[in-house]
Amino acid sequence: MTTTRRAFGALAAGAALAALVPAQDASASPRHRHGRLLAADDFRHGLGQWATELQDGGTVTASRGVLEIDVPSGATVWFQRKLEGPYAIEYTATPVSEGGVNDRVSDLNNFWNAVDVRSPDDLFATPRAGALAEYDYLKTYYVGYGANTNTTTRLRRYVGEAGVRPLIYDYTQPLLTANEPNRVRIVSDGSLVQWWNNGQPVFDYTDPEPYTSGHFAFRTVWSHFRITDFRVWRLSQRP
Repeated sequence: MTTTRRAFGALAAGAALAALVPAQDASASPRHRHGRLLAADDFRHGLGQWATELQDGGTVTASRGVLEIDVPSGATVWFQRKLEGPYAIEYTATPVSEGGVNDRVSDLNNFWNAVDVRSPDDLFATPRAGALAEYDYLKTYYVGYGANTNTTTRLRRYVGEAGVRPLIYDYTQPLLTANEPNRVRIVSDGSLVQWWNNGQPVFDYTDPEPYTSGHFAFRTVWSHFRITDFRVWRLSQRP
């Protein structure tokens, strides 16, 4: 039976400055160091590495170094390459608040190590159209950071059953700040599951039955994000 834990101390006032530190140092876990670079996208050559699932349209573009997601409802943007741990994913995401119709500061969310139980050998063999309930059939980790109109930050471990989204952690802090960068680092190393932001650990979970491979996605709802510097690193233990 999963447990729910509330109340997480707010990020340090200067944490956003960590986004300016070079990627390898910004969110370094004391337990790991980077190995070789497994995958990357500088977002200058379109969406060739990505697959989009949009509930009610909107736009997803990749150009001039930015993946821009500007959507009126649910959107999932999948990295098409399957990943297998141990690895770390890093990227920077900025919630845009400039008066646009979708500029609601909310829902910096991720799936990772995702497998669809309806087509376990090919995530993309099962069509989905962006509504959250369609993802209940995944076995995956899911973070909703600043979700529910920027009021909750949660870690879930989906088990591939309709209507079942087991909650591991449930916080009311930290949350998103408009137009401020979030330098995210996701660690998948066997039973160790971590999600960092701006050099601070948000979730640190030991899973007795871990998901160790699958697909990664950006997920959001009625929002506008600019994402840069996507990298996937092989991890190795520090000596």
